Amino acid sequence: MCYAYGMAQRPVLLAEKFARLRSHLNEAGMRLWAATEAVSLGYGGVSEVSRVTGLSRTTIHAGMAELGRPAVALPEGRERRSGGGRKPLVQKDPGLRDALNRLVDPVTRGDPESSLRWTCKSTTKLAQELTKGGHSVSQRTVCDLLAQAGYSLQSVRKTREGSQHPDRDAQFHHLNAQVRAAIQARQPVISVDTKKKELVGDFRNAGQEWQKKRSPVQVRVHDFVDPALGKAAPYGVYDLAANQGWVSVGIDHDTAEFAVESIRRWWKQMGKPRYSQARRLLITADGGGSNGYRVRLWKVALQRFADETGLTVQVCHLPPGTSKWNKIEHRMFCHITRNWRGKPLESLAVIVSLIGNTTTEQGLIIRAELDAASYPKGQIVSDEVFNDLQLNPDPFHGEWNYSIRPHSII
Repeated sequence: MCYAYGMAQRPVLLAEKFARLRSHLNEAGMRLWAATEAVSLGYGGVSEVSRVTGLSRTTIHAGMAELGRPAVALPEGRERRSGGGRKPLVQKDPGLRDALNRLVDPVTRGDPESSLRWTCKSTTKLAQELTKGGHSVSQRTVCDLLAQAGYSLQSVRKTREGSQHPDRDAQFHHLNAQVRAAIQARQPVISVDTKKKELVGDFRNAGQEWQKKRSPVQVRVHDFVDPALGKAAPYGVYDLAANQGWVSVGIDHDTAEFAVESIRRWWKQMGKPRYSQARRLLITADGGGSNGYRVRLWKVALQRFADETGLTVQVCHLPPGTSKWNKIEHRMFCHITRNWRGKPLESLAVIVSLIGNTTTEQGLIIRAELDAASYPKGQIVSDEVFNDLQLNPDPFHGEWNYSIRPHSII
């Protein structure tokens, strides 16, 4: 009976020994200790020690063999004799690195017609392709080899701007000079643009927001427009000198009339109170879209605005292909996007509130308002109407730089 009790307790005692010794023994010491315990237990000892400690039977048998041989002195700091341990896979398979490089970069190092060129090159897929080619390798090893070869996970980067207008830099110099002169003269300078249209409703919005664990906000699976809610078209006006902005949240088409109406609302609510003595308004805008330099309706709508306010409206367009340099993009729109990250834009009221509550440590202030008016597309501006404009092209690229004077001073 006592013998049976002792047999039952044997794994427990062995586990206790292992727990006490494991932090004090190096690899060789652990192997020899396990071998000693296995020998002392007799038949079945190797299996029992392996089960309790997690060491492989091969390791324990290697330790038993070492117990029967004289100890070999190892250099200080080494736990294995020189050359001990499993050989690296790249030594056993010298062609592995080249095979991996050909798969990762098939255009320059491998077959340009490789099917893997048109797939997501995950480490799992790479390991599968290598194994098919006779190189038995695990996904983890592929990760290590890629890191050793200087690879890392990277996204694409926007750097190529396509063909550039020969006067692109000259236009930027001209625009910056106009902006500096206007600000020094204490005349208002604004940057305008339309932000990306947003789906209204309980749709996924990119980004993350703090929530209780395992309690994410539930949104729709598919991003199909809700006919009852539609889309929101935020048009922004950013005051460069004051670091203040205005956003009209439209629900209809993004037309030139909508763009100028947004400028008109900014002027009434924010611009005029701040620049009560202003005689001119400088607008910097993209070269395309609703406020593009080729859009006749944009100039006609600005003429109406000039007539209403008595302001001479000066416009400087960014050269083609440079919209990302528009000040409003990285001084206002980016902060709006950051403010509503991870939040479903469930209603127009929610969108207006999120925009209006966007602030920065640099003191950015934004006011937002819903514009529920209708702005039909396809309006034609006749030559007669266009020729009546008080349009004065600048000597330097008059298509990009021009001013519109009011018909009569109010």
